[in-house]
Amino acid sequence: MKQIPQSHADILAKPAFAHLSTVMPDGSPQASAVWVDTDGSSIVVNSAEGRLKDRNIRRDPRVAISVTDPDNPYRSLMIHGRVVKITNDGADEHINRMAKKYMGVDEYPFRQPGEVRVLYYIEPERVAAMG
Repeated sequence: MKQIPQSHADILAKPAFAHLSTVMPDGSPQASAVWVDTDGSSIVVNSAEGRLKDRNIRRDPRVAISVTDPDNPYRSLMIHGRVVKITNDGADEHINRMAKKYMGVDEYPFRQPGEVRVLYYIEPERVAAMG
């Protein structure tokens, strides 16, 4: 497993929007803007069950993430990795923490009726840092 360079680890602590690419059934890429987090060794993304990225990840765990420093757009991370854990445990609390980080609110405001939140833990396999 590759580590995020210390020189760029702060990007993941900022409210930096990331783009998560998953693999469609026909092999083509699909990219989604996501909020991003880390637990120290894994990249953590929160979504809802049944969305396109959820279906793609469950079928093929290979992903790529690009995230740019919101304070310096010439500084970024590009990560290729694999989803090694998918869980609902703690996902509701996590999306509220992400809403605080990204929006400054205590509770995620875009929840849909019946929505089931899910966490994806991504193990970096290749990491490139720019800037």
